[in-house]
Order: sequence, then structure tokens, then C-alpha cells
Amino acid sequence: MADLRVVIHGIVGKMGSTVLEAVSRESGMQVVGGVDINTSNGVISLPDGQGEIPVSADIEKIISETTPDVVVDFTNADASIPACVKVTSMGVHLVIGTTGLTDSYLDKLNTQSIANGTGILVAPNFALGAVLLMHISKGLGKYFDYADIIEMHHEAKIDSPSGTAIALANSLKEARTSSFTKPIPSKETVDGTRGGDISGISIHSVRMPGRIAHHEIILGAQGQTLSLKHDTVGRDSFMPGVILAIREVSKIKGVLVGLEKVMGL
Repeated sequence: MADLRVVIHGIVGKMGSTVLEAVSRESGMQVVGGVDINTSNGVISLPDGQGEIPVSADIEKIISETTPDVVVDFTNADASIPACVKVTSMGVHLVIGTTGLTDSYLDKLNTQSIANGTGILVAPNFALGAVLLMHISKGLGKYFDYADIIEMHHEAKIDSPSGTAIALANSLKEARTSSFTKPIPSKETVDGTRGGDISGISIHSVRMPGRIAHHEIILGAQGQTLSLKHDTVGRDSFMPGVILAIREVSKIKGVLVGLEKVMGL
């Protein structure tokens, strides 16, 4: 069987360069091109001196030149949205790790990908431990009345809260018929100190140098609390999930949100 041909959108970024290293080491797949606005010489070297691949800011040009099976997107919403529409229109499968994408945009991608016979896997988090945390949280909401989520990321993260925090909140509320109880202080000395709100779940975002990703759920009921957390201490923790997504995305029709859907959970 021929190797899966992969193009990385955002190849110069921190996540993109980590994906480049991981895919280059993986048997049965190869990186054949990259897309990034921060490139000038038209090529980028593969790890360990394996040669060079073309890189351009023009995603249609790179797809036409390299004929990939899968495009992996780790950029930001502003860059991802127009690029992914072009990718699906060209009949290429997509793995999306970019967060901050709207439901209406994903609906548009779903319609387009079905029409073009492509699969799109969107994951708010590729760390398998974080995915397991989201899966575990689904049945917990009905047993507790109070819920807070604390998420911490590096200071350069554009969106807040994180896509994983939103996914965790949505998982917690699945088993409930009503919102969580959110205590409202009679006097809030500093506005916003109780955090954002999703169905009564308070969400707190921390942005700090030295952090990669941290997610913690704190649940409360009469006489007890339950805390669950996951820490990402290196971007390489995302790579087993990315590799799995690349291998599985061709089996999908339309948009599938959540890595757990291809993990058998």
C-alpha cells in the first residue's frame, strides 16, 4: 500500500513543526508539502536530512503540485476557514486541530465534504488523556450540582476559553435536564471573577508563559467535591492522536467532531 501523502497547513508554527517531525518518523505516511504565510524560500527541510519539500502561502498551489491524501490544519480560525473550504473543494481529506471554529462554518464544511466525498475530522484536543477526560466527564453531570472548569495555556493562545474547555462543558451538561447551580455573589468587587458561563458551569481561562495546556474540572455536591485534571507538558503528547486521525479520516464522510469517535469510545 502506498504511503499516505500529507500536507501541513501552518507548517512553520509550533504545532505544525511538531506534526512535521512526527509524520516524518511514522511508517506508512510522508509529508509532501507545507503551507504557511511565514515562508520565503519556497522549501523547508525535512527532519534528519531527508530532503526538502515545497512550501507556499498558496494552499491550492501546494495541493495541485503535491496531490496529498490528507491536509492537517493547525493555524487559527481566520486562516483555517478559507483554506479548509479550498481543501474540501479539491477533494482532499482534512484533519483540523484549529479551535474557535463556529457551528455554522462546520455545517458548511460538512455539506461541501459530503458533496466531494471527503472526510473531515475536527478535534478540540489530540492528547489522548484529554480525550479520555472528556469521555469520562459525560456521565458525571447528573450526580453533581456545581461545576467549574479551569483551563491554562501559553500566553500566545488567541482564543479563550479553549476548545477543550468548551467540549468539557458540553460533555458535563449532556446528562442533565437543567443547568448547573452557579452561585452568584451579592457583591462582585472585580467584574468577571466568577468566570464565563456555559449552562451554569463557570469557566476560568489562565494565560501564562511556560504553560502548554492544562484542564481541570471541579464538581460539587452536598458534602463533597470531585476534581479531575489533565496536563499537557509537551506538544509531542498530541502526536499519537494526530497520527491516528490521519490514518482514520479517509473512512469518514462529512465532518466528525471529536477524536473519541475514532478511538472506539
